[in-house]
Amino acid sequence: MSTCRRHCPSIARVGVMAVLLMLLLAGLALPGTAAGAEADPPNIVLIVSDDQGYNDLGVLNDELISPNLDRLANEGVRLTNFYVAWPACTPSRGAFLTGRYPQRNGIYDMIRNEAPDYGLEYKPDDYDVTWERIGGMDTREVLLPRMLQQAGYRSAIFGKWDLGIHRRYLPLQRGWDEFYGFVNTGIDYFTHERYGVPSMYSGNAPTEQDKGTYCTDLFRREAVRFVRENHDRPFFLYLPFNAPHGASNLDPKIRSAAQAPERYKKMYPHLEDSFTTGKRYGKPAQVASRSKRKLEYLASITCMDDAIGAVLELLDEYDLTDNTIVVFFSDNGGSGGADNSPLRAGKGRVFEGGIRVCAIVRYPPRIPAGSVSDEFLTSLELVPTLLNLAGVEPPEDVILDGFDMLPVLAGESPSERQTMFWKRRQKEAARVGDWKWVRNESGEFLFNLADDVAEKKNLIDERPEVAGRMRDHFRHWQAEMDAAEPRGPFRDF
Repeated sequence: MSTCRRHCPSIARVGVMAVLLMLLLAGLALPGTAAGAEADPPNIVLIVSDDQGYNDLGVLNDELISPNLDRLANEGVRLTNFYVAWPACTPSRGAFLTGRYPQRNGIYDMIRNEAPDYGLEYKPDDYDVTWERIGGMDTREVLLPRMLQQAGYRSAIFGKWDLGIHRRYLPLQRGWDEFYGFVNTGIDYFTHERYGVPSMYSGNAPTEQDKGTYCTDLFRREAVRFVRENHDRPFFLYLPFNAPHGASNLDPKIRSAAQAPERYKKMYPHLEDSFTTGKRYGKPAQVASRSKRKLEYLASITCMDDAIGAVLELLDEYDLTDNTIVVFFSDNGGSGGADNSPLRAGKGRVFEGGIRVCAIVRYPPRIPAGSVSDEFLTSLELVPTLLNLAGVEPPEDVILDGFDMLPVLAGESPSERQTMFWKRRQKEAARVGDWKWVRNESGEFLFNLADDVAEKKNLIDERPEVAGRMRDHFRHWQAEMDAAEPRGPFRDF
């Protein structure tokens, strides 16, 4: 009896230690645990809308129905001070996929034909030698999916590409494993044509197989299939929707608005689906009324929101929510029926309304649910952040223009970003701290964004010393871009 009393406590301690060890080992094997998240790189879902307004989220705008974007905002962080690198689509996309300024990666203007602006419909042989057909991102540029291959990611893009149509430029040659979508700046949502030119691709080949089906539904179909087929391995899903971009159709009644399925338009009964007399191609024409522009715009976002919800539900179904970072933002400022308030101007301009965009990031292990961040951040931070999460080093000879913003999104540290620069031909801008400088065809502007986010009070004459410093900052940045290793397609080298 006495012997048992002397040895039983030691046996008990060994037993407890064995149980704890077993629990620890079991925990390491469980998906969703902290240790498991470190062992397996997180999945990445990057969702980009097209021309969505700064204020066009259901959590901000009572008129808009977007329960799934609202869910992301309620479960992640909404960014109020997030910028893209260019005020329109092509260079903006090239920048966030490379992590490099447009002036550094070579795509610092649009790859599009302007003749359809005057009503021209291209014949196939004529289209084949146009800039829209032959232009593309320099093949020396390394895009995000190529870098993620080092960590075993399977990557897919379903939606808008916009970085070149020739085979050498298409997604499968840039690191993606799957591609289904359209190749240029915009399409008719149902015919999938850009001003009469078929534009949908499956992999490297043009396809008209799904012509007539609303394109958001097609991108949803492919995204759901991809997640189901790859839920047991690290994946990168890039969903660049064309909603709520205007429809690229030569018919003035269609071209003057976005497009949405009838069932989504019925969700906005207060808006009229009507036309009015206007002008197109210099002649009188029937065009969408102001109410219809708003109706098609909002309904196209709601349909896109449903597609986003289908992906979020799959992440829940496969218990992947905690091990998936979801990033959402618009490629540039809003246009058409957009609400960019309280910002000045919109798409195509380097005032805040053209470059500061709605953005949300959800990553439950690090980002507090329902948080809002006013930290100065940009889309150039995307590549460094995702590479760090994946445990991947960028190529040694690639200069990135951003940093890992996850500690900022988590509320753990302030942003490293102090400066940002934009140039679209004669439109130039710089932000340094809270100061914003703009020079364009109309003149020169200086704003203090700390108390004038709407850019109403031009301080260019009142603060000449600040204006001088801002010009110097812009000149230094321009000199750095000019000295960078030249990239096509625009630079002479």
